[in-house]
Amino acid sequence: MTDQLTHFNDQNRAKMVDVSDKAVTARTAIATGHITMRPETLTRIHDGQIKKGDVLAVAQVAGIMAAKQTSTLIPMCHLIPLTGVDIHFSDDHATTITVSAKVKTKHVTGVEIEALLAVQTTLLTIYDMCKAIDRGMLISNVHLVEKDGGKSGHFTYQEPS
Repeated sequence: MTDQLTHFNDQNRAKMVDVSDKAVTARTAIATGHITMRPETLTRIHDGQIKKGDVLAVAQVAGIMAAKQTSTLIPMCHLIPLTGVDIHFSDDHATTITVSAKVKTKHVTGVEIEALLAVQTTLLTIYDMCKAIDRGMLISNVHLVEKDGGKSGHFTYQEPS
């Protein structure tokens, strides 16, 4: 990994990086994050007792939609043709839902931001759908888990020591 920042022009102003000379390769990114809530909120999600509807189904679609809109929200991101977006949920049956997003493309630049945005949007949608009964929910630990493809190769998240 380089310490050189590439998003600045010769006037030290922001620019979108020129990726036209990069090779098209298969690229994958996986991100994750958590939302912690009161136990009764998680129970109501599982039991389909949230008035706005099926929380996880709506959140899943929101995450997929967000990944496809990344370049319209993050100024220096390239418009990338995504070949796949998959959102998964798990929970501890107590207070925390974990969301993971896997995003894939065959393109000249990676999909890390798309995966991270998918996770954040999924978590925010869960919050939005449940906020009437639990405003104290906490979104945390959103991070890139793994990426593969491109010049920088493979990355796997390591817990800070």
